[in-house]
Amino acid sequence: MALDPVPRPIDTLPLRGRAEDVALAFKSGDITFAELERRTGGIAARLRQAVDEPGARVASWLPKTVTACVMPLAAPRGGLVHVPVNPVLKRAQVAHILADSGARLLVTQAARAATLEPGDVPGDCRIVLEEDLAGDTDPLPPSRADTDALAAILYTSGSTGRPKGVMLSHANLWLGAISVAHYLKITPADRVLGVLPLSFDYGQNQLFSTWAAGGSVAPLDYLTARDVVKAVERFGATTLAGVPPLWVQLLDVEWPEATAARLRRLTNSGGALTVPIIAGLRAKFPQADLYPMYGLTEAFRSTYLAPELVDAHPQAIGRAIPFAEVMAVRADGSRAAPGEAGELVHAGPLVAQGYWRDAERTALRFRPAPDWAENGGMAVWSGDTVMEGEDGLFRFVGRDDEMIKSAGNRISPTEIEDAVLRGQEAGEAVAIGVPDARLGQAIVVVARALGDAAVAEAAVRARLRAELPSFMQPARYEWRDALPVNANGKLDRASLRREVTA
Repeated sequence: MALDPVPRPIDTLPLRGRAEDVALAFKSGDITFAELERRTGGIAARLRQAVDEPGARVASWLPKTVTACVMPLAAPRGGLVHVPVNPVLKRAQVAHILADSGARLLVTQAARAATLEPGDVPGDCRIVLEEDLAGDTDPLPPSRADTDALAAILYTSGSTGRPKGVMLSHANLWLGAISVAHYLKITPADRVLGVLPLSFDYGQNQLFSTWAAGGSVAPLDYLTARDVVKAVERFGATTLAGVPPLWVQLLDVEWPEATAARLRRLTNSGGALTVPIIAGLRAKFPQADLYPMYGLTEAFRSTYLAPELVDAHPQAIGRAIPFAEVMAVRADGSRAAPGEAGELVHAGPLVAQGYWRDAERTALRFRPAPDWAENGGMAVWSGDTVMEGEDGLFRFVGRDDEMIKSAGNRISPTEIEDAVLRGQEAGEAVAIGVPDARLGQAIVVVARALGDAAVAEAAVRARLRAELPSFMQPARYEWRDALPVNANGKLDRASLRREVTA
């Protein structure tokens, strides 16, 4: 599709699709673009009746119902700010988001509302059941909102503390949708299986980028990997987005050859793909283009690796996506040389407006772009260490707060994890630095064995002695039947680090 750099109000995005085409596909039936527009206007009117206060926050705590899919459009159309809450969160986490965002309305279901206790919902916040948003009402027309106006607050998973709200404008959401639809080459014929949470920027963008291209989304709440296999067949999905723990599950189940062949596009974010996972996806889905991506909620997405480069550069995170300027920056603010590690800094119109009601953390992460950057204004200083190669491809090194400092060396946990996973001994691995009186930090690897753990450890230790220098050798391995994941399905490194260093 054409790369249109002019942002518009996000609630008008689905109008790019043909009225008679399918926008949402459910087991219960399809929703056309015309019906999606009607429901957007109707729910927007109902929300406006309930909260007639421009800029008020409206939270939704729902599984992937039609209402959940419409809320990101309807709230901004009503001049409100949408705050999606991950449906897997429990009452204490929901209460924090409601209080922190100052939500005036919570759209949910009766069973979920019943789990909340006195004090969980602020006194000035009303609960509205999703069925109360249905019914005939005069729909609101497409908005003419200022594209710099706040449209959504997405809360991070809280892996490094209590969840913080990232403020996204209409322009952020619109340009993110156009960018992704362009480089993924989505078409009106595509049907995207939406398995990721809609509260996750990656999951919400699947709606927007697919609709921008006139394609359809089949939202899915799944319990097992087999549910995903069945849904690919049922809906004729051409595209599937996931995070590494999901790919591991999907590679462990049987796929009918014809079902696997339906998938033409696999996209990954939320963690790096390992060489074994890439090989497994290639073997299981030979017809599919594979798109590894790197992103952060504060700037939506930064880089992608074109499918034709994946096999030759499996450890790269690629080049900047359209509308993004990505750079590796030294501690003194100058550009890092090719092959030199630096902080990933993202500038351009995809950069969010900061953290909701948190000026201190906003000032730490959102700072002016370097003077030499092509895009001025605010940039996101990610805290992630990357290297840009002579080939122009970025490679992820690690987060500054996760780098292991051992015997005077700065060690990337990603490099240790990649080495552990290069063989066939482990399916998942997380490397952590723990305090050590002699070394400063010692390396501990928490992993899931493919087979007997003792046999796996002996094999990994022998292999790594030949592959890695002595200062990068793990001091200890902890083997688990499964590694924990957070609410967005990513490996929960923070909880593992707290547990291992306790």
